[in-house]
Amino acid sequence: MALRFFSRLPTGDRDHEAPELNRIALALPFASVVIGFLPALLVMAASWLGIPSYFAAALGVAAMLVATGAMADDAIADAADGLFGGTTVERRLEIMKDSRHGTYGVAALTLYIILRVTALGALAAINPLAAGGVWLAATVVARSGSLWLTLELPAARTGGASASVGRLTRRSFGIGAVFAALITFVLAAPFTSIFGVVLALAASAGVALGWSIVCRKLIGGQTGDLIGALHALIEIAVLTILLIFA
Repeated sequence: MALRFFSRLPTGDRDHEAPELNRIALALPFASVVIGFLPALLVMAASWLGIPSYFAAALGVAAMLVATGAMADDAIADAADGLFGGTTVERRLEIMKDSRHGTYGVAALTLYIILRVTALGALAAINPLAAGGVWLAATVVARSGSLWLTLELPAARTGGASASVGRLTRRSFGIGAVFAALITFVLAAPFTSIFGVVLALAASAGVALGWSIVCRKLIGGQTGDLIGALHALIEIAVLTILLIFA
């Protein structure tokens, strides 16, 4: 269920169950490892084969776009357009629903891609294994952490993807967050430090709290785009902190 909701990876021909967020949250850290494994492996393998590190990083980000269907990428663009291009709640929601991207959206999307490529390229130039492990850890934290918005805020729309999966409970979010933190320590601590990972997790919590305040003030609730945008923001925050300690 988590793989089908958050990725475009093949999951067999069995009929889809209706997605239920409280179940998804428990499995999401492990599903995130599956989603990010091949893109991270591509960065490492390309670097080991002698391909320049930044080119290898760009290949890995491209693979992640394919694996996820560019969900977070599209979301950060829609959220930037809606939140900063509209002046009322209704107009902001209308802009976010529009599939076309404006200046704010293009700028946010471009920066998101550039920041990931440069972070991974810098890490891969030092240690390709570190690049794969740190990036995989960042995506695990980001995907699970983004669910905080569904816990903190009500759905802003009745018919959106976020509303269709139900409201998350604190218990499910908490268990999923613990799993995500443990996986992050395993993946990132060997290449950074325990303190660095703790600081990265704290930064992700701060970003989630700050983003929920922004969304409450400008929208009064959450949407799938705002959740996906939080994923992107947490991923960059975690990569930034871990780069300092790599």
